[in-house]
Amino acid sequence: MNNLSLLPNNWDTDLYENKHAFVWEYGQDLLKLLDPKPGETILDLGCGTGQLTAKIAQVGSEVTGIDHAPSMIEKARQNYPHLSFDIGDASNFRINQPVDAVFSNAVLHWIKEADEAIASIYQALKPGGRFVAEFGGKGNIQAIAQALDSALEAKNISAQALNPWYFPSIGEYATLLEQQGFDVTYAALYDRPTLLSEGEAGMTNWIKMFADAFFIALSTDQQIQIIRTVEEHLKPILYQQGNWTADYRRICIVAIKL
Repeated sequence: MNNLSLLPNNWDTDLYENKHAFVWEYGQDLLKLLDPKPGETILDLGCGTGQLTAKIAQVGSEVTGIDHAPSMIEKARQNYPHLSFDIGDASNFRINQPVDAVFSNAVLHWIKEADEAIASIYQALKPGGRFVAEFGGKGNIQAIAQALDSALEAKNISAQALNPWYFPSIGEYATLLEQQGFDVTYAALYDRPTLLSEGEAGMTNWIKMFADAFFIALSTDQQIQIIRTVEEHLKPILYQQGNWTADYRRICIVAIKL
């Protein structure tokens, strides 16, 4: 597998597993759309620490998980030593034998090179193979992103230059898929407000986990100050009864390789 990407490469796997279990818990609904069958070969693209890979394997599918972050793959191998995991980049990976399905949960909003990712997915599938994915769509975390932008711009930091995310509309992403030879058979864009764990610390934990790209050049004190500013801005709309909610909006896609 190749390993070249703009994805965060230093994921805190303990923070990911202990505070952000919603990432794979919500992904279990996507498994119903995948509908894996015994004997099928399936690639879990962006497998994280392997929870959904293991769910796919339980039905008898032959599944391999790949992820850009070595820390995630190391943890996945510890969690599920009987399964196959490898380091790979969603925008630039190759596999030896085409598979029946490519499954991807909460990954593709990290891949700004959408054309490259789709090309890699296309070559990984057998003719008639299916691509099933869910990720951040147009309007995802809009309130959080705007609060981050404002707090950073106040410090003369260009948030746009640091933004690691790609949140397409249905029309945009379906068009990209069709241009590369996919038949899009299902597409949906929907709000999915997501309760964050750890009560009052929930938004801080979320920012540290998923928005660390904005803080690379900042001191610890500057980071704390900006996060506090973001929280103050968001509290009236995303904080209720001691808990934070992230304003998620998801795109769900099923496409068949022609």
